Amino acid sequence: MARMDIIARAEGREDDASALPHDTRTEILSTIAFLEDFGAEFESSFELSSPNPYLAMAAHLIRNHIEAKPVTQTSLLAAAGVPYATATRRLKEMFSAGFVEVRPRTRTGKSVSLHPSARMIESWTRLSRRMRRVATQNFAEKSDTAVRDYYFGGSYMFGRSIQAPRVLTEPLTLPGGLRILVHGDPTFMVMENLKRQFELIVGCKIHQRAFSIDRLREEALRNVERKASRYDIIAVDLPWLGEFVARNVLTPLDEVMDVKRLDPADFHTAGWRATHWAGRPYGVPSQTTPELLFYRKDLFAEAGLEPPQTVDAVLEAARILHRPSQGRYGIAWNAARGTALGHTFMMACADFGQPILNLRPIAGGFDADRLDRDDLRATIDGEGGLRAAEYLRALLSFSPPDILSMSWYERVRPYAAGKVALAYGYTLLAPYFELDPTSPAFGQTGYLPHPAGRPGAHPVAPVGGYMLGIPANIAPERRDEAVEALVAFTSPEAQKLYVLNGSRTAPRYSVGSDPEVRRMSSIFEAVDAMSWRDELQFWPRPPVPEIAEIIQICGEELHDMLRGLTTPKAALEKAQKRADQIMQKRTSS
Repeated sequence: MARMDIIARAEGREDDASALPHDTRTEILSTIAFLEDFGAEFESSFELSSPNPYLAMAAHLIRNHIEAKPVTQTSLLAAAGVPYATATRRLKEMFSAGFVEVRPRTRTGKSVSLHPSARMIESWTRLSRRMRRVATQNFAEKSDTAVRDYYFGGSYMFGRSIQAPRVLTEPLTLPGGLRILVHGDPTFMVMENLKRQFELIVGCKIHQRAFSIDRLREEALRNVERKASRYDIIAVDLPWLGEFVARNVLTPLDEVMDVKRLDPADFHTAGWRATHWAGRPYGVPSQTTPELLFYRKDLFAEAGLEPPQTVDAVLEAARILHRPSQGRYGIAWNAARGTALGHTFMMACADFGQPILNLRPIAGGFDADRLDRDDLRATIDGEGGLRAAEYLRALLSFSPPDILSMSWYERVRPYAAGKVALAYGYTLLAPYFELDPTSPAFGQTGYLPHPAGRPGAHPVAPVGGYMLGIPANIAPERRDEAVEALVAFTSPEAQKLYVLNGSRTAPRYSVGSDPEVRRMSSIFEAVDAMSWRDELQFWPRPPVPEIAEIIQICGEELHDMLRGLTTPKAALEKAQKRADQIMQKRTSS
């Protein structure tokens, strides 16, 4: 065929594979895998069957286009599975029908590659969606999700491996390099270790500053007072969102980019919703790290214990496994004064179905999507709060002697060292024992959402973690390139790379479903299952502007209770009074 007759159609056309949402790309690849497997089965069963060159060449084009692999005329004709002359005629027909395009690979046009046209991509997208419906209708019971996934979709989607990150087509040209402010936790430290690789991806130097959680918040708030931001991207702990919006720390993403580029449907629902304020997104989930209950499966098996489903079962298991004389304690948790214990109390309240604010009940929990209300008030001193306080006080009996000074890392380190049998902890801390073959917890850890406060209640896995956002005061000339970096750092390809290098957080369904990622740890399958069961929730830590102060208040008053200086009821009354004073400023301002 005459190459130059059709080459003009391709000039100036941009690669449109990256424009497809990740779930659409996955669905198309799943359809190709399904059709190829079905075709192979059919041909092996019926000797008179023959290959379909149209289907074979179309599938070859689409797959390689999505995976950013070049296709030559020779390779495409070989993929047809029919004699050369027949394949050539069929390819000409596909050109005539407008399904295939040619693009120059060099300036002279002497070397070209073949690509699916927009028409073909659109046709495959429609076909993929129809195939799912047809397979579901014919092979699966409507109530059987597992069967639906097996017959079409799940078994192929969960088998698709995410490729390595690709170099940006246009390298970033930020003067002085890309500047990022993050938290000094294991996941962000993985990003730091991969800095050279990401510098190759984005095309410029990367300067990353890491702080402890309290210093990170202080630096982000100091930064907004500067005439121009010192950073291009900042990490934001999810509960800070309301405060940061009120103080104009962040730029709404829908002002600076097409949010569809992020493929929102691929993020865990709770993690994506937690980045919104008044219905607008202000960041991209970088870590969706629920707080779970870690437990030693081997110790439970030796003691004949089942994984605990209620807080009473947690207390019983902690009691049985509490062996101080042998250097082992029942359970570790955040009990240090202030921020650490304040978080624990809020999550314990959630275990008993009690939000820390008067949120409206909805299916599956409470409405934390619209927090820009004037009628919000604290709900600390109530039945749920009292039961949560009493639960924490009961845990003391089976905790290490230094429990009242334990915070984020201190509760997981003794678990990793085999000194405690259970621990409440965020998934981002799992590397302490998952990456250490010498740890007694290595390969012996089970993961559960927070057991419920009563039998039959819905367990909750309170969502924590960080989002990455663009500072509101970023220099205008740096904004567009900061957006490109934000997309690159939060892509499925980048997030899979973090996991392969030690992270144990995966904000996207696609990453948690990747075969390589699944092999790294059972934690990803467990968290995905919690998300599908709607156990991942962000309402336990509602990100209102006052939440940092409320957390601090609860952490101070409940600490006095744990020390025996006051009763649970008195501690809650005092915390409620202090929180009311904070919330009253909302209505008076």
